[in-house]
Amino acid sequence: MSHNIDVVYGNYNTLDVSDIVGALESKLKSLTRLGRIRYIFVSDNELLRINQERLNHDYYTDIITFDYSKRGRLSGEIYISIDRVEENALVNANELVRVMSHGLLHLLGFKDGTVKEKKEMREKEEEWINFIVSRES
Repeated sequence: MSHNIDVVYGNYNTLDVSDIVGALESKLKSLTRLGRIRYIFVSDNELLRINQERLNHDYYTDIITFDYSKRGRLSGEIYISIDRVEENALVNANELVRVMSHGLLHLLGFKDGTVKEKKEMREKEEEWINFIVSRES
């Protein structure tokens, strides 16, 4: 696995995101200084528990990002629900890449609370997906 981005698979040992992580790390290094970023893959229920306990939100989500950046170095933890990704992948084949990129975009300061912010986030996600998919080809 790469130096700045770690992955914790939990019970998802068959999941291999090393190519995606390598491409994401390459993209990030061209944009900013990297600290430590950790992806943590969990179940729907585990992500709901985190959402309830740490954010006081009582709903399911596909991703939660915690920003620990300091001294100009991008750092954080990105929790991803494999259950949500698998379900959404039935509609979007690049769902895992989209969600992994989405978390990093939050760390870079992109928001998705308003219609305008969501549009900008989706455009950035597509840009990152295209970058990653082109590297995998």
